[in-house]
Amino acid sequence: MKNVVDLFSGAGGMSYGFKAHGSFKLIGAADAEIGKPTSGNGRLQCNITYRNNIGIEPKKLNLAEVQPSQLRSLLGIADADVDVLSVCPPCTGFSRTNPQNHLRDDGRNSLVSKAADFAIALDADVVVMENARELIRGNFIHHYRSFRQTLEEHGYNVFGRSYLLNRFGLPQVRERSIIIAAKERYPLYTLESMWDGWSVGAEAKTVRRALSIASKSRSGDHRAPGFATEDVRKRLAAIPHDGGSWMDLIGRADADVLLTDSMKRILASGKLGSYPDVYGRMAWDKPAPTIKRESAHIGNGRYAHPEHDRLCSVVEMALLNGFPQHYDFHGVSLANVYRHIGDAVPPMISYQLAHLCRWILTNEQPGMQELILGGTSLLPSDLVREAA
Repeated sequence: MKNVVDLFSGAGGMSYGFKAHGSFKLIGAADAEIGKPTSGNGRLQCNITYRNNIGIEPKKLNLAEVQPSQLRSLLGIADADVDVLSVCPPCTGFSRTNPQNHLRDDGRNSLVSKAADFAIALDADVVVMENARELIRGNFIHHYRSFRQTLEEHGYNVFGRSYLLNRFGLPQVRERSIIIAAKERYPLYTLESMWDGWSVGAEAKTVRRALSIASKSRSGDHRAPGFATEDVRKRLAAIPHDGGSWMDLIGRADADVLLTDSMKRILASGKLGSYPDVYGRMAWDKPAPTIKRESAHIGNGRYAHPEHDRLCSVVEMALLNGFPQHYDFHGVSLANVYRHIGDAVPPMISYQLAHLCRWILTNEQPGMQELILGGTSLLPSDLVREAA
């Protein structure tokens, strides 16, 4: 068994892929459970979700305040070998979702370069990081360059690239940076190496596929947030099925009643931006939009069910973000459960990363059928061999 440590472990999305693989053992994890930056540590409740699914209790550590030399002691792993380090610092400071990120370098971004110091302190053979695409393509790329330079100076090879994860079967348009680093004595394979000559059929990457599995699930969490007001319910009910949005309300006779004051101001300004997606329905035969951490309200994005007058449920959102249908989410606040989902590395992808890490460590290439995580929306029959 290969040992794995998961820092910024969240609800266990990255760890679950390694646990499900069977060749890895999670020996340590840490997360400060920060919900919103203003809420302080311990409010997100993700460590219980992690424990329920992964089987170990994460340490409640604010890693911004932890010295790398203290990490082994704080995690309780003494002199254990660390074969794989998963380290996924917060992406909020990089993501283009926040327009301020084009101008201001968020203090949390420095955790990316600190991640390299954690890897060196743990003497990890392989390092895996997932983050916003802007980590390696945005205005503050110097954090990634610092991470890479530090590891290369300590004998690692590093590869980073931004991917649309539906390329690998995720039924969601989610663009993320994936970074793999390995000590120089190991070969450095990538997701492209593993998927060379293969693709995923279009049907597998649709909302229809994921929600059809959710509708048959007996073990999944079928809760969904209610509406704050009757006006919100009426607004959603008026939006056309299968991909409609509040923009479709403009020509209606009752538009003045259905549109919010914010919608009216946006229309008057003519600066729509991404705003048409709020109060939007997903489309059956397209991938879902990016499931973000604040997805517990239809006013925050295109998160409404394609047909029913409600937000997509917990199990539906989870399947859209690559979780198996039986994943056990915990949170006193239902909004926190949605944050657990939106913050997570999709387990469908982390399972593939686990296979990639084992390939690097053993030089034994996995078969394509082995990359399918059970209980998710991706099926073995969805794999397509491309013509030579």
